[in-house]
Amino acid sequence: MFLGGIFGISALFLKYNFFHFILTFTILFILSIFVFIFSSHSFIKNLQLDAPLIALVLGLTIRNFFALPIWFKNSLTTEFYVKTGIVIMGGSIPLMLLFNAGIVAILQACIITFVTFFTILFFANKVFKLDPSFGATLAGGGSICGVSAAIVIGNSCKAKQEYISASISIVIFWAVIMVIVLPFLCKVLNLDSGVAGAWIGTSEFADAAGMAAAASLGDDRAITAFTIIKVLGRDMFIGVWAVFVAFLSITRWNKQENQKISIKIIWDKFPKFVLGFVGLCLLIAVFTIFLNENEFKLFQKEALNSVKVFRDWIFILTFLCIGLSTSFKAILSVGYKPFLAFSIGVAVNLPLGFLLSNYVFVDFWTNFLVEGY
Repeated sequence: MFLGGIFGISALFLKYNFFHFILTFTILFILSIFVFIFSSHSFIKNLQLDAPLIALVLGLTIRNFFALPIWFKNSLTTEFYVKTGIVIMGGSIPLMLLFNAGIVAILQACIITFVTFFTILFFANKVFKLDPSFGATLAGGGSICGVSAAIVIGNSCKAKQEYISASISIVIFWAVIMVIVLPFLCKVLNLDSGVAGAWIGTSEFADAAGMAAAASLGDDRAITAFTIIKVLGRDMFIGVWAVFVAFLSITRWNKQENQKISIKIIWDKFPKFVLGFVGLCLLIAVFTIFLNENEFKLFQKEALNSVKVFRDWIFILTFLCIGLSTSFKAILSVGYKPFLAFSIGVAVNLPLGFLLSNYVFVDFWTNFLVEGY
């Protein structure tokens, strides 16, 4: 009732269909209970199948083997849940850590975003001869922040709706694949959890899927590293990229259109949840500055552990939504050229992300959140 009440109030502000939202939330909550119970069984634990992966598989199974009503599919607010979870993450990250890590995260993310964006754009436009706006939409989805970027960048360059829909399908396909592949590679390579979280934050294609991958490693350091590099390093610059793509669209791709670029678009496209993430981090820092050492430890134990439980519930809701929103039939219908262009970006992104996380910035991520650092 607490979760339903909080999210229900939010749904009213966001102008969702309140009845459909609450009904869908109730179904998701019941499925979440099943996921938590199932994942706690000793047999499942021995197989190292974590709750996020089980939630994802359950959602995929239901979506692709059963017919779901339209109102239910339309009420799966994946982005709403994952962004709420990321904001809550801000409450468990020390402010100085955020400042120190932010510099490394932004630098690493800028390298990966720049290289991946122009790799996909080149192959989509020059090699496969796709419409420039289609290539830009694919590149945005593959290099910045997944589905949100595909929508924002697609609208910025006036891409057709079918281009945006196709890009979203491809992003979801690779995001789901990486939920399985990245944690597996991290465990096989025996990566430090800080390095693993940074790699996932650099090489995953969607916030929700990346959070699922980081959470499946079972270490809060991985989740925190992922959150910082994905939110501060990649998500927050979506407005800047939207302006850049709009400029290319007006000056090169659609010169006949008499349009002006306004700096206001940066604020319009800026992911506002980033402000919530940083704001909560700042609020906790101001509150805890008045606590002595014993009081701070008690605060961590009683308050922040409760926040972590709340966050875990939200992420399970998120992973269920990812699975329930992913139709393999829709993904297979987009054609091979856009899929290949995006996949080449994946082939560049994955090793580059590993190189940056495990070699270039390895000292920082290895010592990340280690006591005394």
